[in-house]
Amino acid sequence: MNDATRNLLRTNRTIDLTTIGARSGRPSRIEIWAWWFEERYIITGTPGRRDWMANVRANPHVIVHARGHDITGRAAVVTDEDFRLRFFTHGETRWYSTQSELDRLVTRAPMIEIRFD
Repeated sequence: MNDATRNLLRTNRTIDLTTIGARSGRPSRIEIWAWWFEERYIITGTPGRRDWMANVRANPHVIVHARGHDITGRAAVVTDEDFRLRFFTHGETRWYSTQSELDRLVTRAPMIEIRFD
């Protein structure tokens, strides 16, 4: 990935994410927040069922849409609880703890890392 694309992703928290429907097989596009954290591109949410998470588990190919750019990548589920704890207690993302208890965030929140092509 070139520096301009990396900078675009670092400076745009709100993006659109296209996944492939787990059952339908059709593209599904949503608006969501994303973060660069410890040199990883992370998408998460509060604990609960999320269609985008089911979609990436079925098919990891995704497209991140940011300011007119479409950037393809592969999603990987983040299960490392030490990383998840660091993420949810970091200054920029700590607000998630107002939405759910920290232990639930660490153990049950949907979280993926996108590795770009």
